[in-house]
Amino acid sequence: MIDTKKEQERDELHRAIWAIADELRGAVDGWDFKNYVLGTMFYRYISENLCNYINDGENKAGNTDFDFAKMSDEDAEEAKDGLVEEKGFFILPSELFSNVRANAVNDENLNETLERVFRHIEESAKGSEAENDFAGLFDDFDVNSNKLGSTVAKRNEKLVKLLNGVALMNLGDVKDHSIDAFGDAYEYLMSMYASNAGKSGGEFYTPADVSELLTRLGTIGKTEINKVYDPACGSGSLLLKVETVLGKEAVRNGYYGQEINITTYNLCRINMFLHDIGFDKFNVACEDTLIAPQHWDEEPFELIVSNPPYSIKWAGDENPLLINDPRFAPAGVLAPKSKADMAFIMHSLSWLASNGTAAIVCFPGIMYRGGAEQKIRKYLVDNNFVDCIIQLPSNLFFGTSIATCIMVMKKNKNDNQTLFVDASNECIKVTNNNKLTPTNIERIVNIFANREEVKHFSHLASYEEIVENDYNLSVSTYVEVEDTREKIDIVKLNAEIEEIVMREDELREAIRNIIEEIEVGK
Repeated sequence: MIDTKKEQERDELHRAIWAIADELRGAVDGWDFKNYVLGTMFYRYISENLCNYINDGENKAGNTDFDFAKMSDEDAEEAKDGLVEEKGFFILPSELFSNVRANAVNDENLNETLERVFRHIEESAKGSEAENDFAGLFDDFDVNSNKLGSTVAKRNEKLVKLLNGVALMNLGDVKDHSIDAFGDAYEYLMSMYASNAGKSGGEFYTPADVSELLTRLGTIGKTEINKVYDPACGSGSLLLKVETVLGKEAVRNGYYGQEINITTYNLCRINMFLHDIGFDKFNVACEDTLIAPQHWDEEPFELIVSNPPYSIKWAGDENPLLINDPRFAPAGVLAPKSKADMAFIMHSLSWLASNGTAAIVCFPGIMYRGGAEQKIRKYLVDNNFVDCIIQLPSNLFFGTSIATCIMVMKKNKNDNQTLFVDASNECIKVTNNNKLTPTNIERIVNIFANREEVKHFSHLASYEEIVENDYNLSVSTYVEVEDTREKIDIVKLNAEIEEIVMREDELREAIRNIIEEIEVGK
């Protein structure tokens, strides 16, 4: 049965976000302006989160009339150290979202006020366990950017609209709301802007349907996992899908990710907070995963889900140290310098727990190209690490029409076979993109879980079969495409042709008779 209350709340929220974004972006590119909308939402969220936390504590202690937002800054300062230890950050009452917004329209220096508030929030976490989670978090919220207006007055006017717009969003209290409103608002904004952002949008955001498929594939038969990791985590959508699929408490020791782009790194951390993931439950780093991995002390991971960048350049054999790197050395060869895809595969495999599963979106070329990539495929197949290859439909991702595939890897398989699934037609068309429906996802997951052979859809290939095909892992090599062409009955066709010829002869005879009659009449 459909939860109508939930759907109504979500629809209401989406309409409000669209209206606000449409009004605010103006001449500003939507993808850029997203940073301002999301940054403001984050500011509101942590303000309300802190207030609720403090007020609930006071209410339980019997102080039912207490309101942190009305407290003096001086009195609040006394509780700062304890709150930073518990929550990871601190905000003065005067600098809470609600109070700054209430004074915004009359604040001629609103841009400076917000800049100061954001700096204070980041500084409050310094020296605590949450320092890395808050450092530079508001860097992409440039209150003095010309994108907001050519003058201070115009910029402040825009900032007032921004504060008011976000304040009027029906985000409610996470505890009382049927949906995770802050988190849902984030994902809606990301998808809305990404769909219009061309290639850059896809770099930041993996569509929810693809995220769910990867997570479902990686958690078959599990109700909880130890840790989840994404080596190219973008805005964190894949990491957080685990929370949706299994539940928040099902990820016992947290969410780990690495992202090279500073803007995207900030988005990911904001996303974690907006989904109510505490600072002590996630560890996201900003660095080049292939050259400078940041989670040596936390690996291995029970679940790895990722949509790494396709065929980007990397150091490869130009860096003599990499061939001896324990992540890449087992294959005996490095991924080509012009195509880092297999480097991400080897990195993920290296950090995968013995009882874990890695589900990674791949560029299809790595499944059949020769050279170093073929040698790495040989290593993966010979050691029985490849559990399944799934061909996805084209045009699933923002900014690219490529028909990608998924490689699922395990270190302790129950057999020496690899499942190939042709899911290229498992989708529906929505606006400019294709989309996996719940039915599509369910069919793929069931075939995967049961390792089932279905004609024209899936094939369980033996090790020997893959070797015979020179370690080609393209789904089309193993799953025969159904011939949907109309079957022709030759006997019937010949009879029809014969009938047409006879009729043609009759017509010609009739035409000759008519011509003769006309000529006689002359």
